[in-house]
Amino acid sequence: MRTLIRNIEWAIVWDEATNRHAYRNGCDIVFEGNTIVHVGATWQGAADTVIDGSGRLIMPGLVNIHCHSRSGPIGKGIMEELGTPTFWMSGLYDAKAAFWKGSSVPGDEATPKASSQLTYHELLLGGVTTVLDLSAPYDAWIETVEASGLRCVLGPWYASADWSTRNGHEVEYLWDLPAGRRHFEVAIGIIEQANAHSSGRLSGILAPDTLDTTAEDLLRDTLALAAERKWPLTIHCAESMVEFHEFTRRTGMTPVAYAKSRGVLGPNTILGHCIFLDTHSWPHWHTRDDLRSVADSGTSVAHCPTPFSRYGVTMESLPAYSEAGVNMGIGTDTFPHNMLEELRLALTLARVASEDMTRISTSDVFHFATVGGAKALGRSDIGRISVGAKADLVSIDLTDPSMRPLRDPLKSLIYSAAERPVRDVWIDGRQVVVAGKVPHIDAKAAAAILEEAQRATERSIPDVDWAGRSARELAPLTLATVG
Repeated sequence: MRTLIRNIEWAIVWDEATNRHAYRNGCDIVFEGNTIVHVGATWQGAADTVIDGSGRLIMPGLVNIHCHSRSGPIGKGIMEELGTPTFWMSGLYDAKAAFWKGSSVPGDEATPKASSQLTYHELLLGGVTTVLDLSAPYDAWIETVEASGLRCVLGPWYASADWSTRNGHEVEYLWDLPAGRRHFEVAIGIIEQANAHSSGRLSGILAPDTLDTTAEDLLRDTLALAAERKWPLTIHCAESMVEFHEFTRRTGMTPVAYAKSRGVLGPNTILGHCIFLDTHSWPHWHTRDDLRSVADSGTSVAHCPTPFSRYGVTMESLPAYSEAGVNMGIGTDTFPHNMLEELRLALTLARVASEDMTRISTSDVFHFATVGGAKALGRSDIGRISVGAKADLVSIDLTDPSMRPLRDPLKSLIYSAAERPVRDVWIDGRQVVVAGKVPHIDAKAAAAILEEAQRATERSIPDVDWAGRSARELAPLTLATVG
């Protein structure tokens, strides 16, 4: 089947001369099957389907390289303000840990599936066509992501340890090396299934959870397998001050320096977050090597500003990473899985942290969210509109009031409109968003399941929290309830 989008008012096309995106007005885009075959002047050939592009911006689908579909949406209304001052504001080790433990119900397949469905629904409505999904695996995961229509890289988590605290100010590591091995074997099986999937849209990535919870022998074997099978790798690294101090205590090295010493860094590796380098103002460390190590190795970084900004934490600074030559991509990490809002926040915080609005442009961040993410995943056929690229396209309604007055479509989209004018999305040539709706995902049914699961989680929190606190104590409602 050949589809023609005719007389597009604005298109974001790939300019080979500059190796950057560029605007083009009044052009035609044609895709045949799952591949773009024409970008340019009026198409003279036949087409099975013709779509009017007037009043539309056609842009490449966004590439999200760090997302947790299973653990995100269930935390709405609870996670937004969970941070612990004794852990340098991070909520990972105390309050959030209690909630995650309470939400992990063995044998419950409905809850993780509903969570993934809500995540995928939100991603699609925000113009994401490719996602790297890092989640604890469940039986219906591959089936659920395939049904979503997304192009997905599955990263099944495994780890050798869990975080724990008995007092709210000291993190302990609960090591279970055999369990880490078992989860590693499960992950290998899922990656093999994804890579062999008949849709061609699924693949896998080795995803040891965090650098500090992965035993050295498991990390070594992960790296050996990645090299043997040419599989990509992603791992959370330098995401908290707790982790920074843990590595300096264990090894005398920063997390990034440790990763370098063990061979983790490289062009097939994505570091999740990578905020607390030796140049960050919080650690006051004595070296200044981390950023150069990441850049020189060709390692990519997944930047997810939303969860850290809730703690009062930000990267210092996004322009510095890019100027050093680090390949940057963007992820949503947790809810909301709204990539367009993530781009806006990335720009805002980068300018604040740099104390200079001129060091990063809207074009730069859009580049990170498209071809930057594609490069991190080893792809040159997504994140761009060019002949031979995959037909992963997003149609934006330029007549939507959120886009008006219209002078510069990307500025209107990122700074003002976000997901509101997204009307149609094609992935691999198949339309998955139609007139602003995702017809194949029942988001209301998924939300109902997740609502019930959240109530059950709240009831279980006192049993798993080190201090026996209730959900209302950990996460009070914004306003008092009266009457």
